[in-house]
Amino acid sequence: MNLSPAAPPPKNDKSAYVRDMFATIAPRYDRTNRVISAGMDEGWRKRAIALLRAPAGGSIIDLCCGTGDIVFHLLRTDPTLRVTGVDFCEPMLAQARARSVREGGGSTEFLEGDVMALPFADKTFDGATMGFAMRNVAGIDATLREVRRVLKPGARFVNLDMSKAPNPAWKACFDLYFYGIVPLIGGIVSGSRAAYTYLPNSLTHHPGAEALRDRFTDAGFTNAAFVRLMGGAVAIHYGDAS
Repeated sequence: MNLSPAAPPPKNDKSAYVRDMFATIAPRYDRTNRVISAGMDEGWRKRAIALLRAPAGGSIIDLCCGTGDIVFHLLRTDPTLRVTGVDFCEPMLAQARARSVREGGGSTEFLEGDVMALPFADKTFDGATMGFAMRNVAGIDATLREVRRVLKPGARFVNLDMSKAPNPAWKACFDLYFYGIVPLIGGIVSGSRAAYTYLPNSLTHHPGAEALRDRFTDAGFTNAAFVRLMGGAVAIHYGDAS
């Protein structure tokens, strides 16, 4: 079995590549995530939302919202929130809107948009979230600056994503699963092995936890920090808008 990470798509083509990939797997995306994480991804989202400290009745933006997992977790946690989900992949948004009808209740809207050029005025939102997407954006620093721009002073951004475990032995075990097994399982459940080969490999060139925290600070966030989960294979980063 070849566990060597594949080369990333060309930088200029990354956005189009990622959009097309997610469009392909949108119908089975939720089911596939539950299977490959053994359902643990739901608990990780709850931890991230707890760190958000969203004010009652606040306006929250969920970036790269996909099918709306974090959006609906937010509303279950506090039905008074007004949550806007933004994603650049319309088939994923279609799944989110269909889920919204099934879930019922809550103030939500799902908009097509680019996380690096959000269609909102400065200081619009009381909080922001992003789940399992930062390693797929075309520019991390540009994304962080744009997120900070649309947040009110003191509002928090919370980012949940895969990370690089600091313990070499645990990292080796996790890499065996992440790079070797996930493409097999993901391919069977989603119907696209290519997508679930790219998604693990997108972590290869992603900054480690400490480096990503520092980039939060460089983008103008204060109190930047992170929490490691799963021995550091998952991390929740957060920072407050200045």
